[in-house]
Order: sequence, then structure tokens, then C-alpha cells
Amino acid sequence: MTKTGRREWLRGLMVALCAAPLLAGAPAAAQDANYPSKRLNWTIAFGPGGGNDIMSRTLIDIIEKHKLYPNDIVAENRAGGSGAVGWGYLFGQKGNPYHISSTSGSFITTPLQANTPWKPADFTPVALLASDDLLLVVKGDSKIGSLKEFIEEAKKSPATIGGIGAVNVDFIVPTLLAKQAGFKFEYVSFNKAGELTTALLSNALTAMMVNPGEALGLIKSGDVKPLAYSGAKTPAALGNVPTFADAGYHIEVAMPRGLVLPPGVSPQVQQWWIDTMKKVVETPEWKSYIENQILTENVKYGEDFRTFLTRTQDVFASTLREHGAIK
Repeated sequence: MTKTGRREWLRGLMVALCAAPLLAGAPAAAQDANYPSKRLNWTIAFGPGGGNDIMSRTLIDIIEKHKLYPNDIVAENRAGGSGAVGWGYLFGQKGNPYHISSTSGSFITTPLQANTPWKPADFTPVALLASDDLLLVVKGDSKIGSLKEFIEEAKKSPATIGGIGAVNVDFIVPTLLAKQAGFKFEYVSFNKAGELTTALLSNALTAMMVNPGEALGLIKSGDVKPLAYSGAKTPAALGNVPTFADAGYHIEVAMPRGLVLPPGVSPQVQQWWIDTMKKVVETPEWKSYIENQILTENVKYGEDFRTFLTRTQDVFASTLREHGAIK
């Protein structure tokens, strides 16, 4: 290479190096301006068939039917660690606007009892969409026919109660009940709704905590028998199932169903999703989902959702510490 050629090569290299920071920042700005322009990766932090999975796939179906997202949406179940695996994966996608996930009670409780590198408020909040109360159910042919009989049997011999997640709303509800009613129980956690149901039907459990929408088919078929509902008022779809409050027990916790993006996603992308979810909740399909899954519509967007997550985690932490579930 001649001296002149070398000088030109060095000059070109210096220009490229000086421009590198500007070029590195350009794609992010362009990405926000053109958002969305790529495939969306939707992480479901639990196995197929559970409440989190049902809500995620319902949202995807609505978004696709109404053409609210212009590219493909790929859902992937990443079960494990009471949601820690799935949300840990999302947390690792910092700043990436093409990853998203739905939330549940474990989104709040898992960081309380596990050494996760994230907490709920770390993510970019899109929206709280609904609250999900729980049913206490036994096997359909169980000799136990009421909440009163369940408590009486549990006082004689500790019950074995199953639920989704190790320290979750599924755990908190029977913990509060047990303290107030004066019985003991063993809690068995599952990552997949199908495995939980199989355990109950095979007599490995005395009872299980389950989302009403997941249990309706099993109730109608007679496979399970509902004993009590944790919400303030029993929905019409559940008929005459009593609430815990009806029996004098105060159970005031519910599972938050919402949507979050990874940490560090831009306000522009966050707002795009907020605007999109405002359209989703007005669709007849979403209203049918709320009714069929027996949910309570509870909508909060953006930073209001982040505040809700922080306050709810404080309440859950206080309850769990009081009952010795966490330190």
C-alpha cells in the first residue's frame, strides 16, 4: 500500500470510529419510529392450559383477528420455577421491544421467595387487565361436600392442597383460610394446570386451588366439586357456590392478570402497547373472555400498573411473612 493510500485508509478508519456511536444509536431510534416492524415473541411463563396460558393466547387471537399487530406473533411456554424461568427470560431481553409477557400472581410472589434478579416493577408495564379469584375444589366423588366438612376433616388430619406456584395466590388463600379456621395443611406446588388436575383426580391431593375458568368444564362433568370462591361475590356461572366470606372467612387477595414488556423499552413503544390494549379491552371477544373465565375486569395502564404491582407486592409480602412462608 502506498503512503497516500495508507493515509486515506487511516482517515476512513477514523471517520468510521468517530461515527460509530452515532450509528449505534440510529437503529434504536429508527426502530421506535417504525415500530412494530418485526415478529413479536410472546413468553408464557407457565405450561399449556393454565390461566396465564389461556389469557395470553386469547390476547394473541384478538390482536391477530383485529389486525392490531402487523407481523407474526409467536407464543412460547417457558415454564419453571413458579414463573421465574419465563420472566427471567423476558428480563434478559432488556430494551428489546419485540418481547412481551403476561403476568399472574407468581409475577409478584416468586421474587419474594426466590433470589430472582428482577422484581415486578423492573419491567416496562403495559396494563393490568383483570383480577382472578380462586376456587377451592375437591374430587367429584369426594365424601367432602362443603367447606364446613372440608375444615372438619382437615382438623382431624391435615389436608394436602395443590396449586400453581410455590408461594403464590394459590398458596396465600388456603394459608389465610387455615389460620382463620384452625387447621393445618400441606401445600404442593405445580407448574402446569394439567399436572395439578391429574394429581387431584388420582387422589394424590385432598383439594386444589384453581381459577374458575379452568374449572368450569371439570365442574360440569362432575370430575371436581367446588366448595368455596375467594371473590367478594359468586359469579352467576358458578351457581350457588358460597364465598369464603359467606362462611365468615376473610380472604381478600386476587391474581393480577396483566401485560409487561422487558425493562428499558422506550416510552414510545410502551405507549403503542397501551393504545393497542385500550382497543383490545373494547372488543366483544375480550368481554366474552372476562365473562367465560369468571374474571373481574380491573384495568390500569402504564405507570398506574407499576404502582399497583409495587403496592400489591408489599401486601403479599406482609401476609406471607406473617404466616412464616417467607423471611
